[in-house]
Parts: sequence; structure tokens; C-alpha cells
Amino acid sequence: MPFAVYVLGLAVFAQGTSEFMLSGLLSGIAADLGVSLSAAGLLTSAFAVGMVVGAPVMALAGRTWPRRRALLLFLAVFVAVHAVGALTPSYGVLLATRFVGALANAGFWAVALSTAVAMVPDRLKGRAAAVVVGGVTVACVVGVPAGAVLGERWGWRSAFWAVAIVSLPAFLAVLRSIPGGRSATDAGAASVSVRDELRVLTGPRLRPVLLTMALVQGATFCTFSYLEPLLTRESGLGAGWVPVALALFGAGAFAGVTVAGRYADAHPVAVVATGMSALTVGWAALALTAGSPVLALVLVPLLGLLAFGTGTALITRVLSLAPGAPTLAGASSTTAFNLGATVGPWAGGLALGAGFGYRAPVGVSALLMVAAVLVAATTAKSRRPRAGERRLSGTRL
Repeated sequence: MPFAVYVLGLAVFAQGTSEFMLSGLLSGIAADLGVSLSAAGLLTSAFAVGMVVGAPVMALAGRTWPRRRALLLFLAVFVAVHAVGALTPSYGVLLATRFVGALANAGFWAVALSTAVAMVPDRLKGRAAAVVVGGVTVACVVGVPAGAVLGERWGWRSAFWAVAIVSLPAFLAVLRSIPGGRSATDAGAASVSVRDELRVLTGPRLRPVLLTMALVQGATFCTFSYLEPLLTRESGLGAGWVPVALALFGAGAFAGVTVAGRYADAHPVAVVATGMSALTVGWAALALTAGSPVLALVLVPLLGLLAFGTGTALITRVLSLAPGAPTLAGASSTTAFNLGATVGPWAGGLALGAGFGYRAPVGVSALLMVAAVLVAATTAKSRRPRAGERRLSGTRL
């Protein structure tokens, strides 16, 4: 695996820390800025909205740029907005910085995924994607719990400063490791028209995969965004257990990405189907047993493994089904991933605001997974051969 692929994973680690760290900082932000817990949760949704909008827009804007230049520009903007967010006393300004930071993050993600898979042969594309996504899981293991500890000791703003500082080595690593100038792959991507790429992405093979990915990630982020109040106010754990639980979730996520990266290329449908079925049962089990701190701490890493393993397999599936969309394949994966991250916290916040209790977001996660399973099952059923027809290839999700 080229060293540059791991460099991209390092940069995604810094950005993933920012995306997920609010799950351990919500109460502090809400108290400091004088807003409700649901309003603080919208900071996660604002980031996700920026990712949804930014992935295709930034990918298209930078499709003629050398990849190193695009990656460095996105990282520079990301660092700047975190410095502003750490300084502002305004909830509105903080909300805006989350959106702009997400635009930069989305652009980086889209270019990084395309760059990583372009550097390796077909048999290693799943592993290359897993390395990039693995940066997010390492963020869950190390960055997010560290952000929670910083927030507990020195306030939530210290976590924002930490993200900005950690991003600087990633900037230097990209500068030194990613080749400058335009490669043959870049030229090939620019030669494909946007209309042709959109035709591939809106085709009948990719639409259900992207919708399934959005629903799976919606289930993940719905609970993850409100994990801190769930554990402290429902499971009865002290605030000191929150970083531990986040680290457990991240460790499970890292294991899931590693397993998916190894098997998703050879057995994509089996990995996705197994993961989705287990996730549906897992979120329902957490909703029923969240009152037990022991069971909650057991289920958290297991759900992290299933959620990110399934998500990685779905990303690999999109990239393998969209060779005719070299610029927008990574962007569409990023958009679907973060569309779920937008809808999930919003739906969880609605359930909380309606007075259904702190387990409500977990119940919403289970319902979103039921919807994902139904989409996948309906798609598979519609593609079964009719009587008398020959089946030339396996059913594709």
C-alpha cells in the first residue's frame, strides 16, 4: 500500500475528530452558549449538511486542479474555521463555522477517496478505501475521547484548538507525500463529462446503494450524536465514563473497517447484508437495555464495529460500481454518508424534543435500519431473474 494512502488517512483522522467530537461536548456547548441540547445537536447536523452539499460541489470545482493543490486548500480552510470556532461567543457563528469547515472536509474526502483508489490495483481498492475511512475510526478511538477529556477539563473550546493544531502535521504530510502536478488519472477524470458522470451515479444500480448507505449512517449518527446524554442520564454512568465509551465505540469501528477492507472486495453483498441485519438487531437491543451500564458498554463497541464495517463495505461498493464517474464517485459516497449524518441527529433531536426520553434516538436508529433493510431487500427482489431467464451474475445490492 503506498505511503501516501496512509497520509490521507492521517488527514482524515484530524477531520474526523472534528466531525464526531461534539458527541462528548454537547452539554458543555449548550451551557456555555445558552442553547438547548437539541440546538447543540444541530451543530453536528450543520457539519453533515456542509458535507452533503460540499462533496459534489467541491469535487466538481476542483476536478481540473492537481490533487495535491486541492487537498492542501481544503485543509487550510479547515484549520482556519476551527480557530474561528474556538474564539467565537456566538452560537450562530459557531454554526456557520461548522458548515464551512464541513465544505472543506467534504472536498478533501471526495478527492482523498478518489486519489487513494487511483494509487492501487483493483484488488486493493477496498483496502485503500478502508485506510482512508480508517482515519475516522482512529479519530473515534483517540481523537474523540481526547476531545471529551479536554472539554471536561478545559472547556469545549480547547477541543477545537486541538483539532486545528493536529491538522497542521497532516497539512505538511500531504505537501510532502502527494505528488504535485496533474497525473494521467487526473487528466482522464477531466476528460469525462459531468453529464456522463451524473448518468452513472443516477443509474438503477447505484441509487439503492446510495440510499441504503444514507439510512445506515443515519442510524449510526442518530445514536452517536446523543451518546453522552444516553450514557450519563439513562445508563447512570458518570461523566468520566463518556471518553471510555467513545473509545470503545471507536475501537469497534476500527475493527469493523479493518475486517471490511479485507473482505468487502471479494464478498461485498455478504458483508453488507450481514452487517445490516446485525445492526438492526443491535440498535433495538441497545434501546431496550440502555438502563444497564454493563450492557450499554458491551453493545457500544459491537455497534461501532457493525456500523463502520458496513459503511466501509458500502463505500467500496459504490466505488466499484462507478468506474465511469472518476470525479463524483467519491463525492457521491461522501454525500450519502453525510446525508445520513444530517438526518440522523435531526431525527434524534426531534424524538428528544418530543419528550420520548434519552433512549428515543436509539429507537429511531433501529427504525432507520429497518428502512435500510427494506430498501436492500426490495432491490434484490426486483433483480431476481424471471422464470426462463438465465442468471449470468450474482445479485448485486
